[in-house]
Amino acid sequence: MKHLLLGIDIGTSACKVALFTHNGEVAAQGSGDYKVYYPQQGWAEQNPEEWWQAVCNAIRTMLAENSIDPSAIAGIGIDGQSWSAIPIDANGNVLYNTPIWMDTRAADICEELKATVGEEKLFALCGNPLQPSYTLPKILWYKKHQPEVYNNTYKILQSNSFIAYRLTGAITQDVSQGYGLHCFDMRNGCWNLDICNELGIDAAMLPEIVPCHQVIGSVTQQAALATGLAEGTPVVAGGLDAACGTLGAGVIHAGETQEQGGQAGGMSICMGTYHADKRLILGCHVVPNLWLLQGGTVGGGGVVRWFEQEFCAEERNVSSINHTNSFYEMDQAASSIPAGSDGLVFLPYMAGERSPIWDSKAKGVYYGIDFAKTRAHFIRASMEGVAFSLKHNLDIAESAGVRADVLRAMGGAANSRLWTQIKADVTNKKIVVPSSDTATTLGAAILAGVGTGIYKNFDEAVSKTVAVKREHLPNPQNHAIYQKVYKTYLALYEKLKDIMHQ
Repeated sequence: MKHLLLGIDIGTSACKVALFTHNGEVAAQGSGDYKVYYPQQGWAEQNPEEWWQAVCNAIRTMLAENSIDPSAIAGIGIDGQSWSAIPIDANGNVLYNTPIWMDTRAADICEELKATVGEEKLFALCGNPLQPSYTLPKILWYKKHQPEVYNNTYKILQSNSFIAYRLTGAITQDVSQGYGLHCFDMRNGCWNLDICNELGIDAAMLPEIVPCHQVIGSVTQQAALATGLAEGTPVVAGGLDAACGTLGAGVIHAGETQEQGGQAGGMSICMGTYHADKRLILGCHVVPNLWLLQGGTVGGGGVVRWFEQEFCAEERNVSSINHTNSFYEMDQAASSIPAGSDGLVFLPYMAGERSPIWDSKAKGVYYGIDFAKTRAHFIRASMEGVAFSLKHNLDIAESAGVRADVLRAMGGAANSRLWTQIKADVTNKKIVVPSSDTATTLGAAILAGVGTGIYKNFDEAVSKTVAVKREHLPNPQNHAIYQKVYKTYLALYEKLKDIMHQ
């Protein structure tokens, strides 16, 4: 019996693969690492072939270590990071490392488009600001700076569609990733060919747009040999990681909200009607006929991961003695520091910042350092800074008329009870936590389940697979403290912005 669903997640620092039963229980999981390359200031890129190798190795290892019969897998769903621009030739060869969501090399391209095509015109069509981190400016960057790559490009793929292509040979573009291209008609879910011409993009490079749960093909013989999967296993188009995580957190109705705690941070508010704001990000949900108004920040779980790698050798040593892990020990240290970190405030702009300030030159800052501050202060202030960036996006959404109430947390950061409580206290919102680590791969697997008929619809899928494990209520005393610190957080960027741009 085909009783398992496979979710594949192409994250920034690693891929994750997970097998789920039909009731959402994890049957097996694995992961594979790959690098982010920073060849120049403002550049951040990855090699999609390294994604594919990591996926192949992770699946093979997972199947072998758990004695999984690959023929038991009913379907495969794939999610991936946003705003890739993977150029492949007619034979499927990758022509250039893809700039990823942190990459801002196309800033000059955006300024040119604002002066020629006009930002208002593009925003009216796609509902998103014209920023260098999106896919479209990166394609035009190829055209301007890498003409040989551009001229030999057959199709431009997204992260999940590239893995889907490697698995099936089918070239597609799912609707949830369309938001990265400003020639995408957000209301109708299709390409606008007139705008493609005006932008100077060859529309033939853009794959056919399909629903996220649509079966696009099946695992080929070549892919089966590479991955250990069974040839003929159905594969659906998949979607944006944040949107799949939103589904995996159980957000499928208007007004429900996901809080993201992966490498990046932010939130996704589910909407039944089109509603755009230039300060935020608008995309189609992986669930049909719904939109997500999103806040996407550079600072998320990656902030604490960076801090752990650079400054927490002691926590690593202690964790080996206590048989815990370094992140647990960091939580223990940070919990000894009061709300507000005794005046230490962190701006989590570690690679510029996305919404809502959209400033590629913004820098990370610790403010309020003195001799009384300890490493524990810095750990807690780092967590609080990410929470402030979440609140900033939520406040902007509310000012635009879109309110979030209960937040459903997902991502590795949601495993930290302290950090999740800090976010509840900062935002003054209740936060509930389903299966935090596996929400994104679960969302991808749910798409496969709906697409292959395992579930009759998304409501049934979520009711069978998503369950809240714990909840966090905001602490009024801490919230009052954070309200004051938040004003400092906002003021710091405004005061330092000019210096950052010099």
